[in-house]
Amino acid sequence: MFYFQLAVEILADIIQNSTLGEAEIERERGVILREMQEVETNLQEVVFDYLHATAYQNTALGRTILGPTENIKSINRKDLVDYITTHYKGPRIVLAAAGGVSHDELLELAKFHFGDSLSTHQGEIPALPPCKFTGSEIRVRDDKMPLAHLAIAVEAVGWAHPDTICLMVANTLIGNWDRSFGGGMNLSSKLAQLTCHGNLCHSFQSFNTSYTDTGLWGIYMVCEPATVADMLFVVQKEWMRLCTSVTESEVARAKNLLKTNMLLQLDGSTPICEDIGRQMLCYNRRIPIPELEARIDAINAETIREVCTKYIYDKSPAVAAVGPIEQLPDFNQIRSNMCWLRD
Repeated sequence: MFYFQLAVEILADIIQNSTLGEAEIERERGVILREMQEVETNLQEVVFDYLHATAYQNTALGRTILGPTENIKSINRKDLVDYITTHYKGPRIVLAAAGGVSHDELLELAKFHFGDSLSTHQGEIPALPPCKFTGSEIRVRDDKMPLAHLAIAVEAVGWAHPDTICLMVANTLIGNWDRSFGGGMNLSSKLAQLTCHGNLCHSFQSFNTSYTDTGLWGIYMVCEPATVADMLFVVQKEWMRLCTSVTESEVARAKNLLKTNMLLQLDGSTPICEDIGRQMLCYNRRIPIPELEARIDAINAETIREVCTKYIYDKSPAVAAVGPIEQLPDFNQIRSNMCWLRD
C-alpha cells in the first residue's frame, strides 16, 4: 500500500510541479526528433498520417501527432508552461487505478495530493474545434519501392454515438489477413478468402478509429504493384456486400470475435487501468462489460446493413497511397465504386 500512495504522490508532483528545466527540454527534443525519423521509416504510420491529412484537411486531426520538425526545434519552456496552464484542467484529467487498491483510499489520496485542482479550475477550458471530413486522396508514387501501401476510409462516428458498436462489428466482419496465416479458403473472413484465393495482397487490416465527434472506418493494405487495382476492387465489393447481403451467421461470428477480443485486451491490471481512463474521458463513465455485451448482442444482419448503408454506401472516401501505385484507379473511379457493383 505504501507504493500505491507513493505512486499517486509522484503522479501529482509530475502534473502540478514539473520544473521543465532547459537541459531536460533539450534532451527530450533530441528524443522526439529521433522518434520522427523512426516513424518516417514505418510506412503504415506514414500512410495513416497522409490519410488523416487528406480526410481532415486544415483541421486539428489532419496534423501529425509529433508535429512539424520546425515546431519541435523551436519549442521552449514558455510554450510548455502556457500549454499546461491552458489545457491541464480538472475536467480533462482522470486519475485511474486497477488491481489491489481501495476506491475510497484513492479518493482520499487524490484530495490530499491534488487538492481542488481536479474539481476546480481557472480560466475557460478550450473548446474542441470541429473537424470536417473531406473525401479526397493523397498519392506519393515511388516506383523504386517493392510494395504499394494504401489505405481507404469513410467518415465514421465518435465514441459516444449509438452506431459505434455496429461499426465495430462491421470492422470485425472485414477482419485482417497476412500471408503467414494458414487456413486458405477456410478463413472466416470473406475478404480474406478472396484475397488468399486471388493472391491479391501481402496483408490487409481493417480499422475503426473513433474521435470525439467523428472517426475513420476503413482498411489498410500492402500489395504488389500489379494487384493494387484488383485488391481495391475486391475491398469495395465486399463493402457493398456489407450494405446489401451480409448474413446472420457472419454477424454472429463477428459479434463473438469482437467480444472475445475486447475481453482479451483487459488481461491484466495495466490494460484495465488504461481502459478505465479512456472510457472516463470518452463516456464520462466506465461501461460495465455485461452492458457492452448486451449492446453487441442486440446487433443483427439487418442492423449491419442499415448502418453500413448509412456510412459507406455512395459516400466519398479518403484515400492515401505510397509506393508503386501506377495501377491505382483514378479517384473518380474509386468514388463510383462506392455504389453497387455489378459483376
